Amino acid sequence: MLESLITSKTRAKLLLKFFLNPGTSAYLRGLADEFGESTNGVRVELNRLSEAGLLECADEGRTKVYRANTGHPLFPELQRIAAKTLGIDQVVEQVVRRLGNVELAFVTGDYARGIDSGLIDLVLVGEIDRGYFDHLSDKIEKLIGRKIRGLILSRDEFSRLKGRLEAENALLLWDGDGKTG
Repeated sequence: MLESLITSKTRAKLLLKFFLNPGTSAYLRGLADEFGESTNGVRVELNRLSEAGLLECADEGRTKVYRANTGHPLFPELQRIAAKTLGIDQVVEQVVRRLGNVELAFVTGDYARGIDSGLIDLVLVGEIDRGYFDHLSDKIEKLIGRKIRGLILSRDEFSRLKGRLEAENALLLWDGDGKTG
């Protein structure tokens, strides 16, 4: 979807990378390796996005590190577009809202790092019927063209794994009060 609006595939990948999870930061060579593209092509797009104010660039030693400019007026809209592009908005709407007592929902793994790998790792906290979750997931997978792998945790299990989720830059989708990320 994003590729039809933004003709540069590299720019589209960068927007997904940085706007899906604004805690993500990366440097030129790492992005080139991740995308399987030349450093020059990635540099051109990083410069364009930085000049537009969409990305911030900071020097860390001899390396320039890029991250989303969360203060940019278009930031909230670009974040929503990134989520819609990957189908995460549909996961929240169709799965999380129908499961009953979902206290928290996170995306971890590749999607939390802004990488469209085709597998969405979803962590749900609450009292959730695993069979019903699997049924809803199957339907959503067909709609969004991506596999959903769910991990369902009780509140106690979540407390024990909270540090690990933070270390993985888990992206909060739902906080039980209807807030989505």
